[in-house]
Amino acid sequence: MADTSLPRAEVGILLYRNCQQAMVHGMTDLIDIAGQFSVQHGGPVVRVSHWQMGDDGCFARSHDTHEGLGGTPDIWLVPGRLTGVPEAEEAAPYARWLLDRHAAGATLASNCGGAFLLAATGLLDGRPATTHWWFADAFRARFPAVKLDCDRIVIDDGDIVTAGGLMAWTDLGMRLVDRLLGPTVMLDTAKFLLIDTAGREQKHFARFLPRLTHGDEPILKVQHWLAAREAKAVSVTEMAAQAALEERTFQRRFKAATAMTPIEYVQHLRVARAREHLEFTRRTIDQIAWSVGYEDAAAFRKLFHRLVGLSPGDYRARFAAPSAQAA
Repeated sequence: MADTSLPRAEVGILLYRNCQQAMVHGMTDLIDIAGQFSVQHGGPVVRVSHWQMGDDGCFARSHDTHEGLGGTPDIWLVPGRLTGVPEAEEAAPYARWLLDRHAAGATLASNCGGAFLLAATGLLDGRPATTHWWFADAFRARFPAVKLDCDRIVIDDGDIVTAGGLMAWTDLGMRLVDRLLGPTVMLDTAKFLLIDTAGREQKHFARFLPRLTHGDEPILKVQHWLAAREAKAVSVTEMAAQAALEERTFQRRFKAATAMTPIEYVQHLRVARAREHLEFTRRTIDQIAWSVGYEDAAAFRKLFHRLVGLSPGDYRARFAAPSAQAA
């Protein structure tokens, strides 16, 4: 019979300058709590260690829940940080370390901007990954070979697991507990910590951040024009006229500059405005659909659900401001 006093696995959290301490200590507590529930069910615990790079470039434990045991982590976690993502030079030594650990059989995981360190290994090329939606453009620019999907809050690709922005570490923690200690312990832990395991997606929270620094002045002029008129009742022909470009040329340049077709861009603008109405007014959904340029409320509901991942009614129930007054 297996000795349940010994940890089933070790999770190593890789620390670097200004990394998010809430994730580091919160994940440590979460895994410890999960271990307590596991023991109640007659199961094992999970060891957690923190690792730092010394002045000599070597990595060593700075914290260990099971001091004195040998071995190395089975899973390595890379947190994000609140002061911006690591630049390539800063990321390089951590990426080399992670690449070697992966070659030795470890699973790699990241939260928020920690995905930049994972991507610097080259292991994410051609594979799906997520990070904070705020960093999406910067990530794509630096790592174009990665199949970035910032709509997802956790992407589990077997030997590499990535999680979205900041507090998505709780979702990552639940995924790891499920993997290491099973679904019963995961649900016990989630209930105790008040974590919703029903399945969140990052696109429920993400805001539309249009690209405005592309340097194509005619396209930027159209973007400002669309924002001023809230994208109401506008055609591609009208947009091309504003840019003083032939229509096919306009569509090609618009997509190159914004990474969206003109129609997709207008849809995102309209849905962004609809979200504001749902959060801060008590207008009916049909009224909101009309106000953002949709005569067919059913088509608006379908588009909203596709872009946000929630119906307009569910979005209002979750995110409406308590002080919202009738318009």
